[in-house]
Amino acid sequence: MKELLEAARPLIDLAIAEDIGPGDATSIATLPDDLVVQGRIFAKEMGVIAGLPVVTEAFARVDERIRVSPEVADGERVDRTALVARVKGPARELLAAERMALNFLQRLSGIATLTRAFVDVTAESGTVILDTRKTHPGYRVLEKYAVRAGGGQNHRMALYDMILIKDNHIEAAGSITTAIERARAAYPELPIEVEVKNQAELKEALALRPDRIMLDNMTLDQMRDAVALAAGRVPLEASGNVDLGRVARIAAIGVDYVSIGALTHSAPALDLSMLLD
Repeated sequence: MKELLEAARPLIDLAIAEDIGPGDATSIATLPDDLVVQGRIFAKEMGVIAGLPVVTEAFARVDERIRVSPEVADGERVDRTALVARVKGPARELLAAERMALNFLQRLSGIATLTRAFVDVTAESGTVILDTRKTHPGYRVLEKYAVRAGGGQNHRMALYDMILIKDNHIEAAGSITTAIERARAAYPELPIEVEVKNQAELKEALALRPDRIMLDNMTLDQMRDAVALAAGRVPLEASGNVDLGRVARIAAIGVDYVSIGALTHSAPALDLSMLLD
């Protein structure tokens, strides 16, 4: 949680500067300075909630007198009209912070909701749903947190904590073998994953026993052949052109992981709203 809030604070500060600036002119003009109000945040559609600690922090950054009382927990599925949280505080400041706080909650809940959909349809297979680095700049820690809230797991956080040898690296290095050997020599402590696109590359990679092999944009038949060829020696990850209509068939083949960029780059925001009591 500490890492989440540390990552959120500069984003919250940017959002405050962007949206509130020198002050909420409407609230200042229409509401008395000493007015205290309370309200409720609720869901306008079914989904999975993520980001309540960020919402609490966002309101507090505007005015520490604002209190947020969650009625659900991150990772919890909610129905339409469900009460998500109660809020109370100075009216001017609470209403000034409303949209900014909800923007965080809607975005992260949307990611959690989409992730849960993928997790649900692959639940019987044991295949792990992974995210990717296709996150919005500055939001990676938040968005990967939302993936976990939705039941998925995180792939590497960034370029420094895992070696992922992709087609461009292989092309530039000259071969999969050369790339893996150089990677092991340079960073012996880091896990290594290598991307393959056909059976010949898979055989070459298997002989070198990396920590994981990514099956890039393969057909279902190619993936079946890959699972049979690997025979459990190296964990396999399917990637590329994965959607809800296809992921269950991919998981049923027996791959260990499926990575999905859409979890973070294309998740629609969950529709949430706040009303004063």
